[in-house]
Amino acid sequence: MAMMYDEGYKKQAQAHSLSLNDRKRLTVSGVEDVESFDDQALTLYTGGGLLAVKGSGLKIEKLSTDGGELAVEGRIDSLEYSDAPSGRRGFLSRLLN
Repeated sequence: MAMMYDEGYKKQAQAHSLSLNDRKRLTVSGVEDVESFDDQALTLYTGGGLLAVKGSGLKIEKLSTDGGELAVEGRIDSLEYSDAPSGRRGFLSRLLN
């Protein structure tokens, strides 16, 4: 049986959650891509939108591209969501292509 291609099809967003413990450990699920990362800022695409994390001494402790899980350690100063721009091309996409 042939499947029809629907041009209106959009990728279903992954379920998204985050947990912050003592402003030192951030765990995020539903991560779709990492846009940028350094020891003071992390920007990632999630099922809930674009998430910007700011702090100091940030280190990615765990990144699972299959499960969409990310764990960051360091001092977390702020978390900010915004809508993701269309046509994005994140760090992982650039790395793997």
